[in-house]
Amino acid sequence: MLKSERLRGASPKILLLFLLLVIIFFSSFLLGRYSITPDKVLSILISRIISIPKSWTDTMETVVLQVRFPRILAALLVGGALSVSGAAYQSIFKNPLVSPAILGVSAGAGFGAALGMIMHLPWIAVQVMAFLFALLAVAISFLISKIFGGSSMIVLVLGGMVISALFQALLSVAKYLADPLDTLPAITFWLMGGLSKVSNSDVLFVLFPITISIAGLYLIRWQVNVLTVGEEEAVALGVNINRIRLLVVICATLMTAAAVSISGIIGWVGLLVPHMARMIIGPNFQLLLPASLLMGSGYLLLVDNIGRNASSVEIPLGILTALIGAPFFVFLLSKVRKGWS
Repeated sequence: MLKSERLRGASPKILLLFLLLVIIFFSSFLLGRYSITPDKVLSILISRIISIPKSWTDTMETVVLQVRFPRILAALLVGGALSVSGAAYQSIFKNPLVSPAILGVSAGAGFGAALGMIMHLPWIAVQVMAFLFALLAVAISFLISKIFGGSSMIVLVLGGMVISALFQALLSVAKYLADPLDTLPAITFWLMGGLSKVSNSDVLFVLFPITISIAGLYLIRWQVNVLTVGEEEAVALGVNINRIRLLVVICATLMTAAAVSISGIIGWVGLLVPHMARMIIGPNFQLLLPASLLMGSGYLLLVDNIGRNASSVEIPLGILTALIGAPFFVFLLSKVRKGWS
């Protein structure tokens, strides 16, 4: 009875977050150096679903569908993926300082992308390299944990720290060997994070792994909830602890690797947004997952709007999320002095 009451009480908050995200989504089409009125944006979007008389120029259609639409969708997917991944990691590790980069996924992706740029591969190949090396880094971290720590979460975290440091060192080697006039600036800019190069094909590239990973986490939401209470309670309820942890790590890693492969390194989203969602909706993972998804998508889309409109030169997302996230995280700490759950 109490559980159903809590779910009903949280439903209006989830609905409000969804409505805010819809408003941010449509408002983002209106922002940019090329001004387009709301009615033209709606007409262009509706024309992709049903046939209506054309009242817009080809330039307007190109800006909306080929420039802003893929970028907006990418911001929604990347922000949502990083936030859900952070919420999942924080839940199973029971640690408020855990982020999606804990097992080396960001460092691995950075080295993979840098290696692809040094080899002068096409941009899609660079993204694939980032994706594969991100998965490789986490796989090695997990292998170290299995060999030396069994099912110990502490050894898994330590293995992630070691592998992250290793790939950071390899990334430094790659930057040292890169052409300082061409390749090195490209690597540096990619590491700052951004969505300026995103296309519709990039969105399709990450749509499936992110969607299937979020769905997987939602299917095991109650087992994750039990794990947050304690291992003894989970075993008593018949939960296979090692299997659930492995599934969470696989899903969180897959969506993070996909997100980072098209956006570069964007910090603080996976650390900050789950805390914000937890303050609003509570620690129940069944509610925390959709709340983190909606808030993370809206947050990164807002930050991207600021980055591409605040000045004549686009500001990298990684810089903005750090500038916004660090002081706001201090504010959150002042609101949760009694502890974290």
